[in-house]
Amino acid sequence: MIVHSDFKPAWWLPGPHLQTLWPNTLRPRPRVRLARERLELPDGDFLDLDWGPQRDGALVLVLHGLEGSSRSGYAAGILRRLAQKGFQGVLMHARGCSGQPNRLHRAYHAGETGDMSLVVDELRTRFPDRPIAAVGYSLGGNALLKWLGETGADNPLAAAVAVSVPFMLAHAHERLQDGFSRLYQWHLMGKMKRGVRRKRDLPGYPVDVAAVQRLTTFREFDDRVTAPLHGFAGVDDYYARSSSRQFLAGVQRPTLVLHARNDPFMFAHSIPTAQELSPHIRLELSEHGGHVGFVEGRIPGLARYWLERRIPQWLGETLV
Repeated sequence: MIVHSDFKPAWWLPGPHLQTLWPNTLRPRPRVRLARERLELPDGDFLDLDWGPQRDGALVLVLHGLEGSSRSGYAAGILRRLAQKGFQGVLMHARGCSGQPNRLHRAYHAGETGDMSLVVDELRTRFPDRPIAAVGYSLGGNALLKWLGETGADNPLAAAVAVSVPFMLAHAHERLQDGFSRLYQWHLMGKMKRGVRRKRDLPGYPVDVAAVQRLTTFREFDDRVTAPLHGFAGVDDYYARSSSRQFLAGVQRPTLVLHARNDPFMFAHSIPTAQELSPHIRLELSEHGGHVGFVEGRIPGLARYWLERRIPQWLGETLV
């Protein structure tokens, strides 16, 4: 089902780029007390979890976007709001995103679902009587939708939310070559290159670190780094197998998808049609909102963040 959202953009943040930049660069990071836990993995690597304030409600696993962390404004904001609404929030850092390089050559990618499955299994073991939901942003939302579609009726989640998802990864690469959107690619590429440099001393690291520093696009990086490190035949194989749009019909858990038609990371024609959606998916589309933006507010400078209202509201209605 596709419906129009009730999001109303702040008049003083017109267009996709101001909606994207304000909450992700200009917003003071929301203050929330987090407790870190290191989860050791069977393959010898680790995942760092940041737990929100202790609450007795349903558990909500938060999955960040590309090169994100619990320090990202949207992540800190939703963890704070979840606690205010009585949910137990916990953010899973993708490998290498918690501030310390992971131990293995591999890292994470847009189709990686094994780690979130492992974390959810751990949460189920610890809290067998509490429902578990997940909220994924951007790349994290893509992986979440892919996992839901792959597992269907066997998925252990009670509900899920995905925000500003790059439904077609090849399309996202093309969109980020266009106009001002190239700024986002440049910014994120800088972080990704630093991540490669930090692992240069790993024994047998198979990446030409110097060559990677000369790359300028996601497609180049994914072909030279992401695909070979994670078992893909190349960038096209990676994009084709990891894009979430093809998995949407298989979703069998209540799922809310929040997206803006003017998302500067994605073309409007990349948004799935109603016929592609499982009956369990509610896709709320807005004309405006940018990428993980959705800033409201009538008074300039006094912003309200619609995602932090809508996500807990829907979870509260669904996890009953």
